[in-house]
Amino acid sequence: MKSFLAKPNEVERVWYVIDAEGKTLGRLATEVAKLLRGKHKPIYTPHVDTGDFVIVVNADKVVLTGKKLDQKLYRRHSQYPGGLKEVTYRNLFRKKPTMPVYLAVKGMLPKNSLGRKMLKKLKVYAGPDHNNQAQKPQVYEF
Repeated sequence: MKSFLAKPNEVERVWYVIDAEGKTLGRLATEVAKLLRGKHKPIYTPHVDTGDFVIVVNADKVVLTGKKLDQKLYRRHSQYPGGLKEVTYRNLFRKKPTMPVYLAVKGMLPKNSLGRKMLKKLKVYAGPDHNNQAQKPQVYEF
């Protein structure tokens, strides 16, 4: 008996909408990453993008536990000497409320071209409205 391997042109994609209001950031990101990778489908194949599209609304109402609001740091480097930049969650959230959710999901996807392709299927919105009604997204509860 041969193992089943999904082919990229055989994958059927569904649009899901997730309401992030009151959800913990990490728990939300794991579910979104699972949907983007396609691990919830029986045809999951690691080297093929079998995932679905995910729309996250109310990203500005995500919850953090403990003192992470001031202690959690996001770091980036400019590749120049002394070019390390650090910003706290509170400051990043104030400037771009969708960025913490986006970065949390990005960290849970593969670090290669397949992961970058999966990340393009993620749409994050700060408020309750999104402009993807034409795709008829299904509400995903977890």
